[in-house]
Formats: sequence, structure tokens, C-alpha cells
Amino acid sequence: MKNKKNTGFYLAAKKFWKTVVHKKNKINTFELQLQIEAHKRLFSIFQPGAYYFLLFDIYQGEIEEISPEITNVLGYWPQELTMRQFMDNIHPVDKSYFLSFEDHTTQFFNHISVEKIGHYKVQYDLRLKKIDQKYAHILIQYVPVHYEEHNIYHTFHIHTDITHLKSEGVPTFSIIGIDGEPSYYNIQPAQTFTKSYDLFTNREREILKLIVEGKTSQQIADHLFISIHTVNCHRKNMLAKAAVKTPLELLNKAIKEGWL
Repeated sequence: MKNKKNTGFYLAAKKFWKTVVHKKNKINTFELQLQIEAHKRLFSIFQPGAYYFLLFDIYQGEIEEISPEITNVLGYWPQELTMRQFMDNIHPVDKSYFLSFEDHTTQFFNHISVEKIGHYKVQYDLRLKKIDQKYAHILIQYVPVHYEEHNIYHTFHIHTDITHLKSEGVPTFSIIGIDGEPSYYNIQPAQTFTKSYDLFTNREREILKLIVEGKTSQQIADHLFISIHTVNCHRKNMLAKAAVKTPLELLNKAIKEGWL
């Protein structure tokens, strides 16, 4: 499935991912499969709900493989779900958290030595829309499985349905150390950002949140019951206030500076 409505949201995430991988690399399929099987055994031992696995190609910004169990969790067939579709299905309120978590994760892996990369697991939760249009609360856990110095090519994920444990609430984010490495639990990305609530008006912040959700100017106008001309004027003013030139730059800066 291809969905173009959240292009800016997807590109913002790809920009973060590109900071940890700078070239395409050939895969040693046998070695990668050994790593994946080992992580499958470890991941599946203590899962609190139904789950599926996926292999994420960071360089392409795309899901490379996904296990058939996704049908039991979200209702989709494995071949249906692209990364863009996955991101489109994130609950609108959780989209900014997703970008914040991925930004913090790439920053973390960019600042540790290659010897330590394999000793950390990323963990956070989000609400994902299922094929029946209902939301499931999903615990996302992943580890790098194909990497070298300055490049992380693949991450291996397990996504677990924890709706029965957490149906509401703010998403949480942790980076967990393995084999004696320190862990960082319940990291609060918003606390590390510089708040700038005075930069935009209330209306501009409303529009900014809708931009993050991937809505077009016409959709924003319809949602707020204002003209598309008014929306475009606000967007132009917001670019000027944020000192950026494009909507994508505005989106990236809004996430990093905690303007949402």
C-alpha cells in the first residue's frame, strides 16, 4: 500500500535514520539470520501479549521482512505493510513522540562506540491503527543486528500488543543496556527540548500539530473551518518565525525544539 498523505512525517523520520547509516552494504545473509534467530528466542520468552517480528532496513527506510503473526496483531498481511503505511497508522497524538524517540535513539547510537552498539535495546510504546480502524497499544522493542563503525544497516524488532495492560496514557521510552551496560529508563524527550510556546500563536500551534499529522492545507482549512488562504498565510508566518525555508524543516525543528 502507498499512502502519500504523511510524506513530511515519513521524510522527517528518514532524516534521523540517515544519520546512522551513510551507505548501502551487502548483507551476510547467513550471519544475519543467525543473529535474528538468537534475538527471536530471547525476545519471545517473556512477551505479555500477541507479537510479530520485523527486520527494518535503515538505509532504505523500509521494512525488509515481517513475520506472519502481524495478521493476528494488526490484521494486515505481511506484504501489505510498508514503513510509510506503518507510520500513517500511528495515532495522531503519538506521532510527535515517535519522531522524538527515533531522534533520541539515533543520537544515542551516534555517540557510542561500535563495540557497544550491540549491547543496547530500544523500547517504547505507541498506539497503532489496526485494519478494523481500532487502535492497539503496541510495545516496540528493537536491537541493531547489522552494523559497523559509523553505519547501522538493520534493526530487528518485536512489536507486542499490550492493549490489555496499557490502553491509554503517555508513551514511554527507554534505552536498555545488555551485558552490564547502563540502562536509561523512562526518558522524557520533552524535558530535554527548549520550549518555545511564545513563538507561535494558539492558532499556529493548532496548524503545526495538524501538519505533523500529515494533513494538507485544504484538510487543515476544513478541520479548522477557515479558508485555505488563511492556512497558507499562517504557514508562511510560521516558516518566518522558525527561521526555516520549507515545511519539512519546520517539522524537524518543531520536534527537536519541543514546540508541540
